Amino acid sequence: MSAVATHQISSDEDGVRLDRWFKRHFPMLTHGRLEKLLRTGQVRVDGARAKANTRLETGQSVRVPPLGDDIATQAPKAVKPVSEADAEMIRGCVLYKDKSVIVLNKPSGLAVQGGTSTHRHLDGMLDALKFDYDERPKLVHRLDRDTSGVIVLARTTRAAAALAREFQRKDARKIYWALVVGTPSPLKGTINLALVKKEGPRAERVTPAEKGDEDSKNAVTHYSVVTSISTKFAWVAFMPMTGRTHQIRAHAAAIGCPIVGDGKYGTYDSHPGGEIPRQLHLHARSLDIAHPDGGGRRLHVEAPLPPHMATSWKLLGLDERDAKGAFDGLEL
Repeated sequence: MSAVATHQISSDEDGVRLDRWFKRHFPMLTHGRLEKLLRTGQVRVDGARAKANTRLETGQSVRVPPLGDDIATQAPKAVKPVSEADAEMIRGCVLYKDKSVIVLNKPSGLAVQGGTSTHRHLDGMLDALKFDYDERPKLVHRLDRDTSGVIVLARTTRAAAALAREFQRKDARKIYWALVVGTPSPLKGTINLALVKKEGPRAERVTPAEKGDEDSKNAVTHYSVVTSISTKFAWVAFMPMTGRTHQIRAHAAAIGCPIVGDGKYGTYDSHPGGEIPRQLHLHARSLDIAHPDGGGRRLHVEAPLPPHMATSWKLLGLDERDAKGAFDGLEL
């Protein structure tokens, strides 16, 4: 592009963030350069200055300044084809599918996105979930690598924007099941403890924020003990009201009941040994959120326990039906 161009926002792009719109149309434009173009007013929406997080609306015009022929012509990095084994595996994880969304039961141990040493991840398998669509579905939220359970994908740009808004409005109700060491007291309550990210020898982790810490993020988690197993373990349902990194894991450890199998936030007690598997016992059991197609519909999906947690539930004689109404009476 060697001249100013104006792009009209289509109906299927309604609600998309401006930076994500650029990522979609000009994948080789770096975020740093986009921020500079925004700061200097070279990118405008309907003639006005805009920010990276500006939400676009149908019919608006985006002014795109000259970006250089290299940006316009250089192709994005090729996506590695999905192996037949991974394609079959990830399709087998589908819990629900319609014209706008796909809901998966993500396996424990599968990262959502790649990194320096992470080459096998959900994002790299999305081409296997296109089904009858030309475009791959889009990630709209995340789960930790070792956390299993419900994760929703948007099949269209419109659905992605609608779901993103619902997560931002904290309309989504996510319930997690965990096996923890010890029993929380009281048996039902709320953990309101700000968290701050730390980098260290054990990679990224979060810790309770100290007073005056400018980098702290508010974090709130409701919890309810479903069943206590003597004094050693408890099956706890968690409902996070914010979406901080490792929030449930850090909050569980902060109240003295780390999640079984959590070597990052627990101590040696987190690995009880015996027949209890050493994997993280944290599972995104259910998600309830407004359906992106509107009309007052709700999307409610539940994911069965992963194999290692199902093993522990059987060993401990836990009945999944006991979790019904875990948060009844709790003021949300």
